[in-house]
Amino acid sequence: MTLGMVGCMGISAVTKKLGGYTNTKLHGILSSLGVVLSLGGLYAIYRNKNLYERPHFTSYHGKAGVGLVVGAIGAMMVGGVFLHPDFGVDKTNKTIRLAHKTFARVVMGSAWLTAFMGMYKMSQSPLDLALFGLPLIILAPFTIV
Repeated sequence: MTLGMVGCMGISAVTKKLGGYTNTKLHGILSSLGVVLSLGGLYAIYRNKNLYERPHFTSYHGKAGVGLVVGAIGAMMVGGVFLHPDFGVDKTNKTIRLAHKTFARVVMGSAWLTAFMGMYKMSQSPLDLALFGLPLIILAPFTIV
């Protein structure tokens, strides 16, 4: 899930900021790939919980992860249906664009925080947390803001 929410969606946000038709289409492809990777990660986690007969989505991290995947799917659907540069039904609507951009930033920022929460559950080592969290903090102004 981290690869999708942090990797693909982070690159997607930076690509969109470059502007232009090609970058807009690439933004949609990378964001959609991020959603697919996140769904794959969610499935892998769900399957692993089944194999070890553990309860599903009991922590804040788990519940937030499910909610954020649903939110990312919603942002992807709005972008694909309404804002696609070729066939979007309302691609010039500034209100929908602003809502899509704002909501996607909230989802991505929350996903990054949730990824850090997951890392914290796996290791409380200050070095591990710094190596995972500092790049997120450094990249946030370029992607989320």
